[in-house]
Amino acid sequence: MRTSRRNFVRSIAASGALASPLSSLVRSAWPFAADSTDEQLAADPLRPQFHLLPAKNWMNDPNAPIFWQGRYHMFFQYNPGAAVWGDMHWAHAVSDDMIHWRHLPVALSPTPGWADADGCFTGSAVDDHGVATILYTGVKSAAKEHATLRDGVHNYREVQCLATSADPELRTWDKFKQPVIQPPNDPALAGFRDPFLWRQDDNWILGVGSGHYKQGGCVLLYRSKDLRNGEPLHELASGHWTEKESVNPVDSGEMWECPDFFPLGKKHVLLYSTAGSVVWESGELDPKELKFHSQRRGVLDHGAYYAQKTQLDADGNRILWGWIPEKRSDSDLIAAGWAGCMALPRMLSLSSDGDLQMNVAPQTHSLREKTFTLPMKVPAATGQRGALRADTSRNIALRDLRAELAWKTSDPAFSLTLEDRTGPWWSAALKTGNSTATLTVNGIAIEIPAATGPAHEFHLFLDASVAELIVDQRHALTTRIYRPPNGPLRIKPSDTSQLESFQAWQLRPISPDRLTT
Repeated sequence: MRTSRRNFVRSIAASGALASPLSSLVRSAWPFAADSTDEQLAADPLRPQFHLLPAKNWMNDPNAPIFWQGRYHMFFQYNPGAAVWGDMHWAHAVSDDMIHWRHLPVALSPTPGWADADGCFTGSAVDDHGVATILYTGVKSAAKEHATLRDGVHNYREVQCLATSADPELRTWDKFKQPVIQPPNDPALAGFRDPFLWRQDDNWILGVGSGHYKQGGCVLLYRSKDLRNGEPLHELASGHWTEKESVNPVDSGEMWECPDFFPLGKKHVLLYSTAGSVVWESGELDPKELKFHSQRRGVLDHGAYYAQKTQLDADGNRILWGWIPEKRSDSDLIAAGWAGCMALPRMLSLSSDGDLQMNVAPQTHSLREKTFTLPMKVPAATGQRGALRADTSRNIALRDLRAELAWKTSDPAFSLTLEDRTGPWWSAALKTGNSTATLTVNGIAIEIPAATGPAHEFHLFLDASVAELIVDQRHALTTRIYRPPNGPLRIKPSDTSQLESFQAWQLRPISPDRLTT
C-alpha cells in the first residue's frame, strides 16, 4: 500500500523515537541532521541531479506553484532539521524555465501560539488583484473532540490560513494571525486540509480536501469576496470509502488529500489522492450549482507519486507537479540526510474521449547534451521503412544515471531492459490483449487500456534513484531504484525488428554538486 505523508511519522512513533511535539523535533530528537555534510550529499549517487529537491533534509508536497512577474515560483513542504517528516515549513525555489532552480529562504514557518503552531501544511497561491496571496492549512494540537486530523498519533485541528507578499521576488510573507476558514462542527469530519481556489465572477471559490467517516472523501466548497472570510457552500464532489477499517482515513478512502480542480479543454478536471491512488476525473462543472459531474476517471500515476498540484505556465498551459516519495526506511533516510524530490513538470491535455493526457514539459529538452539514435534498415528493393538495426543497440552507453529515452513499438508483446555489468537494472514490458494491456515495470504490473493508435509510445526519464515512465501519453508509473549501476546502462530490447523508433539522450545535471542550490 502506498505510504501517505503522515505514515512516516507513525512509524517513528511506534519505534519510540517520537517523544516530543513535531514543532520541537528538530531541536531535540534529531540533532544528527547536521551530520550530513555537503561533500557527502554531493557524492551520493542516489540523489537526483535534475529533479528539484532541497540541499538536505525532508521534502514532500508541492505547494502553491505560480508564475509571478516572469518567473516560476515553487514552494514545498519541508522539514528544515531532519530527513524525516515533521515540523512542516514552506521551502521556496525560483526558476526561469521550471527546470533550473535557485533556492530562496524559507517562505512560511509555524508561529508558536498561532493556529499553525504545529505546521504549515499544503496550500495554493493566486494573484488577488495584483497581490500574491497564499491560502494554506495551519495545524495545531487540540483536544480530540476538536481535532480534524486524528490518525492514531496526532490530534490536530486544521484551519485555513492566509498570507500575502508585497515582495516582487516573494521572499517575505505576511501571515494573518486569525484563520480565514474554520472546519465544520461535524463529529464525522475526516480531515480538513490542502485548499485550492479559483475566481468566478466577483467571488473566490475555495475548495478544501475533506471527507466523512464511514462515508467517503469529498471536497468542501466555500465562497469569499476578499479571501478574509469564507461562506460555506456544499460539496463539489464526493466518493465512497473502501469499507475497510483504517486508523488513517486517507488510506480507507474516507478523506481526500491534495485536491485540485481546473478547466482543461472543454471540460473540468478534478485531482485528489486517496486509498492508495492518485485519481483524476474529467467531466462538467455546473456553473450555477457549483457541482462537478464526473464522466471519466483514471489513475494519475501508478507508482511513487503523490500530492499532485497544478499551475498555468507563461503560455497558459496546465502544468502538473507531484511529490516523488522515498521507498526506503527512516533509518536509511536519516543516514542519507535527504528525502524526496519533485517530479518533472508534466503538461496536461484531454483526449477526444475525455481521458487525461500528459507529456513531460518541453523545457526538459534543455538538459539534452548527447543524442543516441538507432538507425533504420531500409530495404533497397522496396524503399519502404524497415526494422531497426539490431547490431547498434549495444553501442549505446548511458552514464551517471542521467538519461531520457523515447521509443515506439507496434509489437503486442514487447519489453525493453536497461542492463549494467551485473544484469538488469530497469525493465518495462507491455503485453496487449483485445481491450486491455498489462504494463510491468520492475516487477510492478498494472492493467491499462489498449493503445488507441497503431503503436505504443514510451517516454522514460532516469535520474539517479528516480525513473519516470509515461506510456501512450496517458499512463505513468514512477519507480525508485536504490542500486547504483555497475558501469554504464545499455539497451536490450526484446525484439529490435518491432521497434519503430528509438532515441536516447544523455542529460546534464542542473547543478555541479547535486545540491540544486
